[in-house]
Amino acid sequence: MKVLVTGADGYIGAVLTPLLHARGHEVVGLDCGFYRSGWLFDDENWRAPVITKDIRQVDAADVAGFDAVIHLAELSNDPLGEHDPALTYAINHQGSADLAHTCKCAGVTRFIYASSCSVYGAAGDGAIKTEESPPDPQTAYARCKLLVERDLRALADRHFTPVILRNATAYGASPRMRFDIVLNNLAGHAWTSGEVKMMSDGTPWRPLVHVGDIAEAIVQALEAPRERVHNEIFNVGEDVQNYRIKEIAAIVAEAFPGTITTLGKLGADNRSYRVSFAKIHRHLAHFHCRRNAQGGARELAHLFERIAMSSKVFNHRAFTRVEQLKYLLATGRIDHDFFFVRELEPVAVS
Repeated sequence: MKVLVTGADGYIGAVLTPLLHARGHEVVGLDCGFYRSGWLFDDENWRAPVITKDIRQVDAADVAGFDAVIHLAELSNDPLGEHDPALTYAINHQGSADLAHTCKCAGVTRFIYASSCSVYGAAGDGAIKTEESPPDPQTAYARCKLLVERDLRALADRHFTPVILRNATAYGASPRMRFDIVLNNLAGHAWTSGEVKMMSDGTPWRPLVHVGDIAEAIVQALEAPRERVHNEIFNVGEDVQNYRIKEIAAIVAEAFPGTITTLGKLGADNRSYRVSFAKIHRHLAHFHCRRNAQGGARELAHLFERIAMSSKVFNHRAFTRVEQLKYLLATGRIDHDFFFVRELEPVAVS
């Protein structure tokens, strides 16, 4: 198929696009370039040609001729939402909904949307959430995910197949690395400071999934027969990878011998949820998670040793979404609507 991947220069996109290419698909990326200055290591994989464009500016000519669009490009984890939550809605909800409508009108037949298990929010009852469970989003980011899901499903017909993937919390190595997600963050602290530093008391639940397994799920959703995925929502992960934060910390500590583990306090982030992943395995028989948290932590330990990662690199703004966007604002690269004013020059992170 001819496939357009929005967010191709992001954490998931950098892993997904070479995998699609290896499967024989014709792949083009689209990305506005917020995170291009973050390149942690060279995996020597094939790289897709990328159109530099904001999803809010995509028109029918940009998507014409594509069989499928995989939509990853949104603001992650509600960055700067405390200052301007309306902007999160303008990009993540309206931008995504408009993109899907444009794709449908241009004849794109399959639209795969990267949603999030964070829509389950504060499931304090300990019940395991399925795709049919009532959501309880706690942030503008999660609320936008639900709004996009609603709008996508309303567009479904015999010519347009939306597929919604609610990914568990990602972890694992990507050239466009993120250190603002839980396992990656704990591993980075362990390597650079000798401390597995939790930001909470460790009791909240989080389901985890390796970034490579997210990419595999997307490929399976792309290649599956229409009747298996048409207008469906799938949680992406494995039941055995529902963890408490303190269990993730223990896994990281084992992968980084000699570290100490410290607890934070139960703070403003009250998200805690366990998730069932039975449905995706029923519908996509070829999908299974090939990695687990223990292997992911060891993968990061080996990577950090191989590239001799410094504290300066770990703390660099390019690997933390909020800090990178603050930098782009402060230096006048983007305006207050997050449109680029001037190009961001590539910077070597070392």
